[in-house]
Amino acid sequence: MPVYEDLHQHPELSFQETRTASIVAARLAELGFDVHEGIGRTGVVGVLRSGDGPVVMLRADMDALPVREQTDLTYASTVRGTDPDGNDVPVMHACGHDIHVTALLGAAELLTTSHADWTGTLVAVFQPAEENGGGAQVMVDDGLYDVVPAPDIVLGQHVMPYPSGVIGVSSGPAFAATDELEVRLFGKGGHGSQPESTIDPVVMAAATVMRLQTIVSREIAGGDTAVLTVGTMQAGTKSNVIADEAHLGLNIRSYDPGVRDRIIAAAHRIVNAEASASGATRAPEITGRDSFPVLMNDPAATARTIAAMRESLDGVDVREVQPVMGSEDIGNLAVPVDAPIVYWLLGGADPALFPRDEHLTSLPAGVPSNHSPFFAPVPDPTLRVGIAALTTAAREWLGAADAHKGER
Repeated sequence: MPVYEDLHQHPELSFQETRTASIVAARLAELGFDVHEGIGRTGVVGVLRSGDGPVVMLRADMDALPVREQTDLTYASTVRGTDPDGNDVPVMHACGHDIHVTALLGAAELLTTSHADWTGTLVAVFQPAEENGGGAQVMVDDGLYDVVPAPDIVLGQHVMPYPSGVIGVSSGPAFAATDELEVRLFGKGGHGSQPESTIDPVVMAAATVMRLQTIVSREIAGGDTAVLTVGTMQAGTKSNVIADEAHLGLNIRSYDPGVRDRIIAAAHRIVNAEASASGATRAPEITGRDSFPVLMNDPAATARTIAAMRESLDGVDVREVQPVMGSEDIGNLAVPVDAPIVYWLLGGADPALFPRDEHLTSLPAGVPSNHSPFFAPVPDPTLRVGIAALTTAAREWLGAADAHKGER
């Protein structure tokens, strides 16, 4: 079975990527990389040296999501796993990290077979747990830069529902910051026939959800960009029982630190105010969970990388696109060593589903987004373009064996 289909059929949740990691480590060893396993629990790093020169880091994330696949692919996942709370859940590569791993392995092979043509050090990072925002930082905290050299540039890509054969790049802010808040609302339970003797946390939660939706529309300026989503709402066990408490899960996306601070402050204010308005006798608990910063593509490095791709990738449409509200933690690999980042979007959808004048500002009907149970990138030409893009970008930043290509 091809590597991509195998990885897609055997997805693993965050920090559980043991099978994927073993496949990656074995392949890197076959290619002649110095392999370091278990960095950040399940992370794998390969180092390939070819004389003196720049250190170039290529990164792919490995984890999957608790989503039940509904693609009808012959290699669709039927895997189940256990989430951090101990729940039995379906598992699917609904964000395309199997594409990322396969493409980086392909690029590693091409760069290995051509290593006589370049000088420097190639560092291939296969990162766990991007989906919970923690994997990159855990690798750094676990001593990543004690075993591999600090990179001069960090490069990577993310498959998206753009037409396959398209690469999109944003200079400057490329992916939004994300913050997650877990809210616990306390009421007073009782019989569903006697609401007057209770403090209903379901009503409290419903009012809170509706009021939270006004933060972006009424407290954030029209020229600023932000999203607040209440992704989970849980309360009660039976229709005739008023519960004691309700739980909300909030996800906040922003680009500007001031906007981020205003949204978080407003969310705290609204949650507490709605609890007070409901007569709650215990203040809510608001806990910060996963969080990572804006992904900033270095403008000069991005321009140079785009130019190299446009020159080398025949038939590939390399275009500048608007930043996305999704979030990425690759920046946590670069910031500690003050390395520039170039991170681009790799089209993975069937081009036939897109009109010719598509500006990629919205998805046409029939094109599922990342995290959808129907998300299924077309392997060809997506993998071929992804491998070529990583290889081209790396070669642009590595030294030339026969002559220096300007300052590196």
